[in-house]
Amino acid sequence: MGTLERRPEHVKAADGGAAVAGVKSADRTVELLELLARTSEPLTLSEIQRELSYPKSSLFVLLRTLVARGWVETDRRGTGYSIGVRALLVGTSYLDRDPVIRAATRVLEDLRAEVNETVHLARLDGADIVYLASRESAHQLRLTSRVGRRLPAHATSLGKALLAQRTEEEVDSLLPADLVAITPQTLTDRRALFDDLAGTRERGYSIERGENTAGLGCFAATLDYKHPATEAISCSVPSARLADADHAAHVAEAVVRHAAELGAILRTAV
Repeated sequence: MGTLERRPEHVKAADGGAAVAGVKSADRTVELLELLARTSEPLTLSEIQRELSYPKSSLFVLLRTLVARGWVETDRRGTGYSIGVRALLVGTSYLDRDPVIRAATRVLEDLRAEVNETVHLARLDGADIVYLASRESAHQLRLTSRVGRRLPAHATSLGKALLAQRTEEEVDSLLPADLVAITPQTLTDRRALFDDLAGTRERGYSIERGENTAGLGCFAATLDYKHPATEAISCSVPSARLADADHAAHVAEAVVRHAAELGAILRTAV
């Protein structure tokens, strides 16, 4: 690709020392892979160029390089581009080495066995939460969430549990100016969200009713091995089973109890 171009702006080093210049071609590679990763259908060269505004000639060379290395794949016609298998291998290595995921395995399985509902482990990443692990309920009616899925924090019980450990000022700076509505029940008014987070702090766990997926409720609690917490576990329950008040109370109590157990494990393991 020739000589690497460097950005005129500089990013301050983490140790406060010399500034580190960003490499434009590296930025473009990451942005391209992130675009393809969040797109369900292959994109053409023109569609990618329209999204990223890169020069078409250099974009073509970049795509050709990534295809050759397995990071990008093409369709049968060779005109559509999608994320490649190399990204899966790197993602899997992240899951394999993460100490929180390793420590959570038994606790998630115990929680799922106790309440027979789908349970999740997720991490806060900017204004979103990312699913790190899931264990599915044995019920025919259940939620299936894939590992690596990213959702707005304000629209999930996992995200609200984690946001509640932050001040209103911190939450305000973390979230985008406009809160997207995933369903009609999603909290998009900041004052309503802040009130909900206050309730979460008071009760010790978050509640979500149809704010992310219609017909589904969820309870979540943070893993308090550090503050503010960056991970939480949750349990998703179809609304039909939430009508059983005893079951709902049992699920909420179990989530809090298992989150406390996992937090204690992580305080000595991480």
